[in-house]
Amino acid sequence: MKKAEFREKRKKICFVIPSLQSGGMERVMTELVQHFAKKTGVDVHLVLYGKSRAVFYEIPDSIHLHIPEWPFNNDRRFLSTIRTLAWVRRTIKKIEPDTVLCFGEYWNSFVLLALKGTQYPVYVSDRCKPDKHLGKRHEFLRKWLYPAAAGIVAQTGKAREVYLQKGLNQNIRIIGNPIREISSNGVRVKKENIILTVGRLIDTKHHDRLIEIFDQVKTKDWKLIIIGGDAIKQDGMTRLKNLVEQKELKNRVILTGTVTNVEEYYLKSMIFAFTSSSEGFPNVVGEAMSAGLPIIAYDCVAGPSDMIEDEKNGYLVELFDDETFKKKLKNLMQNDTLRKKMGIESRGLIQKYSADRVSEQFYTFITESI
Repeated sequence: MKKAEFREKRKKICFVIPSLQSGGMERVMTELVQHFAKKTGVDVHLVLYGKSRAVFYEIPDSIHLHIPEWPFNNDRRFLSTIRTLAWVRRTIKKIEPDTVLCFGEYWNSFVLLALKGTQYPVYVSDRCKPDKHLGKRHEFLRKWLYPAAAGIVAQTGKAREVYLQKGLNQNIRIIGNPIREISSNGVRVKKENIILTVGRLIDTKHHDRLIEIFDQVKTKDWKLIIIGGDAIKQDGMTRLKNLVEQKELKNRVILTGTVTNVEEYYLKSMIFAFTSSSEGFPNVVGEAMSAGLPIIAYDCVAGPSDMIEDEKNGYLVELFDDETFKKKLKNLMQNDTLRKKMGIESRGLIQKYSADRVSEQFYTFITESI
């Protein structure tokens, strides 16, 4: 018998996502693709099928990238959707993967439908607030299609609980997001009296409430920096600028818009504040922890409580209890020793979400049946 016949069969792993445009879901999949591509004996395929199909993040040359050669015609939406459905099925059948992983609460059902009747194990992961209602059509599709998935990746314990209650699937694994390391690489960074928050300027982030809280603290030697751009046609920048002017906080509240050097802001800030009420798994909280910042956040349905240990590396505040939020924030602002102690705890606690560790958890889960 030839020696080559003893070689282990190469694994084919297929990742499926609408696009790799700038976004949290896309960044996580990029981290996974990059990690899997380094493994010996693994061929990684990436299928992009959405309307945009843009690639913002860098992917290794060894990845087999599959993108439709024709544009999605929004004027003929139904026909383009059917054509895309057929293309996804045809493409993945041609790949013949050992396992498939797809992301997106509005997209997973599309992929499951495209592959219905095939033998490929398909793992899915929603990336939003777990109890979010997706509309009658999407909720119906999930109840019909998710039970046939090989498994579901839940970002938090609360998400797993919700999915089990809905009867979506029994094979559910809790795996958080890979959090990139925020480090100065040995370069000394001068800290400033900055309270930082990062997030799109949309209603559910409640940046307006944070501005109100900051205004009430009345500590003039501190600044609040809000990093994030407009999204989903809400024109948050105009609304927040008007609030800042109304409160006469122009020199103390800085709205940066979208930035490419967010790491610098993490490193020079003192505190990370987070007033979001709807999360799946907030990467920005993890990145702030990686940078060694104490965190104060609303204890919304899912996310912050999986990362923050109250009174240890920060504070979890009941949703919209702004009076308590103000008191805890002021306590952090006035106590340098406490900030440093909590910051050290943050850096230690976030290690369980290192990119390598989380990627291995994904790999183990989606290949356990191969």
